[in-house]
Amino acid sequence: MMPAARESLLDAAYAALARRPWSAVRMVDVAAAAGVSRQTLYNEFGSKDGLARALVRREADGYLAGVDRALTGHSDPPERLTATAEWTTSAARENALVRAMLTGCWSERLPSPALSAVRSTSAVPAQRRADGPLPSPGDFVALVRDRAVTALAGPGTPKSDTADLVRSCELAVRLALSCVTAPPGEGGVAELVRSALQRQAG
Repeated sequence: MMPAARESLLDAAYAALARRPWSAVRMVDVAAAAGVSRQTLYNEFGSKDGLARALVRREADGYLAGVDRALTGHSDPPERLTATAEWTTSAARENALVRAMLTGCWSERLPSPALSAVRSTSAVPAQRRADGPLPSPGDFVALVRDRAVTALAGPGTPKSDTADLVRSCELAVRLALSCVTAPPGEGGVAELVRSALQRQAG
């Protein structure tokens, strides 16, 4: 099956989820919305749980791709971390699955696949990846922190030279996550992250 058809099915599932709880989303409706047969949908994802895992995996990948863009969008390191924190809060505000993944709070409207890997019988490489472990909130902190350290330290920087940077990156990520669960007031997440980084640098 073409990757484009898989994306169409995931788009259809995501759109259906915006309108009704996951328990009420029917495979036949997802297939019809994507313009493929129900059999094609089952061939690609195996089951409704397989579709849920693939949807969560795609949204996680999309969030992390946005992190990478934020980390390369500025030359100033504190601004890169600020942009990453702003992206984290806006992605969580706009995407209920990203919010659930980052906070670990899955509402009953959402699919909530097990984060541990499931036994995969799929011949589809993308589905085998989706059937692997899904990131927990703690995994996201580590993933974003490590990507930020790599982006800001540059290649070949010895680990011993990055201890302060690791702390700054983790602080920015954790501040962003706190803003997801308790939105900040005036100045928003950017102001919080900038002042915290300045205090840490001082």
